[in-house]
Amino acid sequence: MTENVNPIKYILYARKSSEQEDRQVLSIDSQIDELKEQAERNDFLIAEVRGEAHSAKSPGRPIFNLLMDDIEAGKVNGIVVWNADRLSRNSMDTGRLIYLFDLGKLREIITPSQTFRNTPTDKFLLNLLCSQAKLENDNKGINVKRGLKAKVERGIYPAPAPLGYLNDRYAERGNKTIVKDPERFEAVRKMFDLMLEGIYTPAQVRVIATEKWGFKGQHGKKLPKSAIYNLFTRPFYYGTFEYPVGSGNWYKGTHEPMITEAEYDRIQMTLGREGKPRPKTHQFAFTGMMRCGECGLMITAEEKTKYQQNGNTHHYVYYRCTKKKELMCTQRYIEEKKLNKQILAETEKLEIPPEFHEWAVKWYRVQNQKDSAFASRVNDNLHSERKACLDKIDSLIDMRAAREISAEDLQRRKSELLKEKLRIDELITDAGDTAEKRLERAIEYFDFARDARATFKDGDLERRKKVLNNLGSNLTLKDRKISISIEKPLIVLQSAAKEVRAIHGRLEPRKHQLVQRDYESVYSQNPRLLGN
Repeated sequence: MTENVNPIKYILYARKSSEQEDRQVLSIDSQIDELKEQAERNDFLIAEVRGEAHSAKSPGRPIFNLLMDDIEAGKVNGIVVWNADRLSRNSMDTGRLIYLFDLGKLREIITPSQTFRNTPTDKFLLNLLCSQAKLENDNKGINVKRGLKAKVERGIYPAPAPLGYLNDRYAERGNKTIVKDPERFEAVRKMFDLMLEGIYTPAQVRVIATEKWGFKGQHGKKLPKSAIYNLFTRPFYYGTFEYPVGSGNWYKGTHEPMITEAEYDRIQMTLGREGKPRPKTHQFAFTGMMRCGECGLMITAEEKTKYQQNGNTHHYVYYRCTKKKELMCTQRYIEEKKLNKQILAETEKLEIPPEFHEWAVKWYRVQNQKDSAFASRVNDNLHSERKACLDKIDSLIDMRAAREISAEDLQRRKSELLKEKLRIDELITDAGDTAEKRLERAIEYFDFARDARATFKDGDLERRKKVLNNLGSNLTLKDRKISISIEKPLIVLQSAAKEVRAIHGRLEPRKHQLVQRDYESVYSQNPRLLGN
C-alpha cells in the first residue's frame, strides 16, 4: 500500500465566546486537549494550534481570518475543531468556508463526531449546523418579543407606568404589574375631576395642579404641557391599553382603573374628540407584525362591508399603513386574500416531502449521539479537574494541621483553589445539554418545513399567525408586497427543498416502487443535492 504523497496539513482551532477571560481560557484548553488526543489517535498532521476568545456571531475574528488566509495561500488544507459552531455563527464566515471547499483549497474539517469533505451533502450539512448556531443568537430577540406578547395577553402593561401609577419592582420576574403611586394617584384623579366639571381646559388644570397643589412628577419636575393632554386621552386610565401602539390590538389591563369608561367618554366630548379608540371586535391575523416599508409605521387592518343592489353583502379585510405621523406616506392598502397568497408562496418554497424529513431527522439523531459522547468526555475531564481542586484544598488543610504552612499561606492558596473550582463549576454548567438542544432545534426546523404550507393554508387565525412569525423577522409591506427576512436555517432548507422536489420529479415514473431506503440512497448520492 503506497503512502499518500499529499497528506492533509491541519490547523487545530479552538474558540470560546465568553467575554470572561478566566472562563474562556480554561474552556479553550479543554478543547485543545481533547482534539490533540484525537489527532494523535488518528495520526493527523497538525501544523499549528490556534485558539481565540471571540464571538463568532459576526465576521471579524482575527485568528479565524488568519486561518482562512493560510488555507487560501495553500499553507494548510484541513481544520480540526471541537464543533462546527466553533468555526462560524454567521453567514459570511460560513460562506467563506464553503467557498474554500469549492476551490479545492480546503479538503477536510474534522470534529470528534463528524468529518466534512468537499461533497455537496457535507457542505450542506456544514452550512445547516453553522446556521443553527446563528439561530441561538437570533432567537434571543424573538424570545423577548414572545415574552412581551404573553405578558400583554395576561393584561400586564409592558412599558413604563403612566403618571399616577408605578411599575411594581418587587414582583417576580415576568409578573411585574402596574400599581397605584401612593404619592400621586389621588392628585391625578383630582385632575380628572376638574376636567369632568366641563369648565377647565387641560392647560388650566395643569396650572392649578402645579401652582396651587405643588404637583410634581416622579423626578421632581413640573408636569410638561404636552403630558397633560396625553393624560386625558389615554384609555389606560379606564383600564384598557393598545400594544403595540398603532397595531389595533387592545387588552384589558389588570391594573386598578383611575376612572370609569363613561367618565373617559365625557372628557373626550369636552376635548372635542369624535369618540375614543376602542378595541376592535374583529380579530385580524397579522396586526402588530408588519411595518410599512416606506415610512416605518405599523401596518393595521380594517374590515369593510360592501352592499350590492341585489341585496348581497360582501366583507373584505384590508391591511394598510397607519399613517399616524408620516401623512405623506403613499402606500396603499392590500386585500387580506392577496397577502395570504404571498405568504403561502413563501411556505411552498420551504415544503419538503416526508421521505426527506425522515432521512434528515435520522441523520441528526445519529449526529447527536456522537456529539453527546464527546461532550460526556469533556464533562468527565472537567469533573476530574474539580476533584483535583478539592483534593488540593484537603492537602492544604492537612499541611496546616501539621504546621507545615502558615494560616495566611493556607488562606491565600485555598482562596486561589476555590476560585479555580468556581471557574470549573461555571464551565460544567456552560457545557449543559447543548447537543440535545441542537437536536431539538434541528427537528423543529424540519417539522416546520414539512408542515408550514398545510398549516397556513388550513389553519385558524392563531396558527397562521404563528407560521408567519416562525418564518422570519423584519416583516415589511411596500407596494402591496410583503418582505420577510427568512431565518438562515430556513434559507438553507429552501435550497434543499428545491433540489429534493427536482429529484422526486425525476423519480415520479417509478414512485410506487420506491421505499424509504431508496430515497435515502438517492439523497446521499445525488451530486446536485441541495444546490451545492
